[in-house]
Amino acid sequence: MTVDRKIKRKGKKEGHRSRDEETTSQVGSKRNYSSRVLFIAAEMGNTQFIVELLRLYPDLIWKVNDNNQSIFHVAISHRQEGVYSLFYETGMMGLITLIKDVNGNTMLHLAAMNINNKRLQEISGVALQMQRELLWYKEVEGILPPSYLEKKNNAGLLPRELFTQDHKDLMSASEKWMKDTASHCMVVSALIATIVFAAAFTVPGGYKQDTGVPVFLHRKAFIVFVISDAISLIFATSSILMFLYILTSRYAEEDFLESLPKKLMRGLAALFLSVVAMMVAFSASFFVLYHNKLIWVPYVITVFSSLPVILYARHEYGLLIDVYNSTYRSKDLFKPKKHMLY
Repeated sequence: MTVDRKIKRKGKKEGHRSRDEETTSQVGSKRNYSSRVLFIAAEMGNTQFIVELLRLYPDLIWKVNDNNQSIFHVAISHRQEGVYSLFYETGMMGLITLIKDVNGNTMLHLAAMNINNKRLQEISGVALQMQRELLWYKEVEGILPPSYLEKKNNAGLLPRELFTQDHKDLMSASEKWMKDTASHCMVVSALIATIVFAAAFTVPGGYKQDTGVPVFLHRKAFIVFVISDAISLIFATSSILMFLYILTSRYAEEDFLESLPKKLMRGLAALFLSVVAMMVAFSASFFVLYHNKLIWVPYVITVFSSLPVILYARHEYGLLIDVYNSTYRSKDLFKPKKHMLY
């Protein structure tokens, strides 16, 4: 009887132990599966999924993949700013930034690599793609300890050297795109400047023979013509200077961060305003000439003269907005807009 009871007790203990081991193995396999899914989500930029997973398993934030990279290393490699922004909520930036991958790459080395993925291709204009790469590099550079800026990877390259080497083709393409855009717009600006300059001395109605004063000097439409013609000339000349600055730039890497995009944006804005002012001057000249008879003619001309403005706006407005957003709004791209983790 005593032996049978001992055997039964021993069997129960072994049963409990096996069930505990089975439960532990299930939890472990679940965590391993979760960590694999976590890195896939970081690569794809599924920020919301990562937030939910880290809330369930906070220790996953320390997990590294087969390349010894954390989820934030993966986010930098694949340019997923949404996942990267969670970095600021962890409170462990100083520790995670010290992690190197199996190739000796720091976070800054990963930011220096040219990835050529779909995220980069979504940005219109290769010069703006170059700008976005520089923004990533500057962002990661700002969170690393100063000593890590001079760390070499296993290939013996500093982060800056790797950036220059990997972005050589993108740099050349960006320079060509910027020069082509500036030269084409400069031709249009020069044509507008020539036209409005000539119009300033051949005013509608001509001049009085005895005094040399314009015949319609005291008409409101004539004043509108003169002012809009002068405004068009000023903006056209300003845009020529902006595009000239672009064409004569030294085209260093840092120039694509702010200097060149800002000059391009100012040149495009000045060109657009010169086109608008030129068409206003053109319409006003018809109000000067047809103020007594055929009064409907100036109104018809005004309606049709708005077409070039609309066409230009549709063609260049998208580029102007892209340059503006990329230059002024991208600085907050890496900062969390609201707390998501905690």
